[in-house]
Amino acid sequence: MCQELNVSEQGYYAWRKRQPSKRHQSDIVISERISKIHSDLRGNPGRRRIHAELLALGMCVSLKRVHRLMTALGLQGRHPKAWRTTTNRDGRSDHPGDLLKQDFAAPAANVKWCGDITYIKTWQGWAYLATVIDLHSRKLVGWALSDTMKTPLITEALDNALARQKPCSTVIFHSDQGSQYSSRSFTRYCQENNITRSMGRIGTCYDNAVAESFFATYKKELIHTRPWPTIAKLRKETFNWIENYYNTKRRHSTLKYLTPVEYELGYRQVKEIYNHAA
Repeated sequence: MCQELNVSEQGYYAWRKRQPSKRHQSDIVISERISKIHSDLRGNPGRRRIHAELLALGMCVSLKRVHRLMTALGLQGRHPKAWRTTTNRDGRSDHPGDLLKQDFAAPAANVKWCGDITYIKTWQGWAYLATVIDLHSRKLVGWALSDTMKTPLITEALDNALARQKPCSTVIFHSDQGSQYSSRSFTRYCQENNITRSMGRIGTCYDNAVAESFFATYKKELIHTRPWPTIAKLRKETFNWIENYYNTKRRHSTLKYLTPVEYELGYRQVKEIYNHAA
């Protein structure tokens, strides 16, 4: 065999006795941690979020190394399906203007919120989820789920957000021009609750990109992973996914791979988390 491979017998036996290199041993440790992170984070994150999670744990490795080890382990992140509109415009012309102009940054919490409605198919029929997202931390501060897509669905989501956040001043709420958001009852609700309305243009999903991005994540990491027999089961799992994963554990690229809760606490770099803990 040594003759065929053009190596010396002495070199072969030296190779047999050689201990794994430090690099190889390190790869084993990092691979085990990557596998656990990928399993624990129910959204099955890609290499960038895995890399950020390792940094938060104090493991300084390069993104290329994470990619190489994930490839060797056969691990990859989930990818969203194509976007599909659910907006039904009511035809009125007295809609408020777009106050955001695709500027989805906010200097503090409870300055700018955005929201939208999406649909989920269950064995009992269609269910609809309304959301309220704080553009400062990208935290989902309010939501409601129902089997009807009417104005009370979005006011329930905002009631949730107002009770949770208790904004001290007027907050901008941005949405599309769906009939629920442009109804007279919703206009009155906003006036009574110190909310300034803002609406994007028709047929331009980029005007409400943060809400659309949330739905893409929600569907790829939860909805499309299993069937949904009942709306009650969907509501329970949605609550668990939002409160115990999305707001607290899922790292957002827009936040430099911090979680919404970490960002609210004042962190601005992933490494700060490990340094503070140390």
